[in-house]
Amino acid sequence: MFRKIQENLEEVAGVVLLGIMAVFAFLNVITRYFIHYSFASTEEIEVACLVWLTMLGAAAGFRRGAHLGFNLLELRFPSLRNVLFPLASVLTILTVSILVWISILQIKDELALGITSEALGIPQWLYTLAIPVGGLLVILRVVEAWYGESKRKQV
Repeated sequence: MFRKIQENLEEVAGVVLLGIMAVFAFLNVITRYFIHYSFASTEEIEVACLVWLTMLGAAAGFRRGAHLGFNLLELRFPSLRNVLFPLASVLTILTVSILVWISILQIKDELALGITSEALGIPQWLYTLAIPVGGLLVILRVVEAWYGESKRKQV
């Protein structure tokens, strides 16, 4: 059961987030139609869900190997194939680690300054938390893909 959840974590969370976004968008359309005003809070929630959805989608893409690849070097120099995948994995982990570090610094600033969202007054760091959590999930999925690739080459 735990393995099934781990394998589909991003998809399950994505479906829940898309459902929340759809409900709030529908409610916003209805209120605009009937009272000619929108709820700013629904848009705030939708944007926050979109950030989480983006990070979860990136992690799911790495897990499935669905991201577009630049394979010109691999096609041009087949002998480098065993070097390029680990190099790409290391560079991806480095880039995402920098993103995670910067987002953690941003969360520290938001906590220190007590920044809240404009419409709902929710602490802003709760929204920003999507970036380091999603980034760590991306790193986990890249490591899993790297491990799977190295295991395939051994067989």
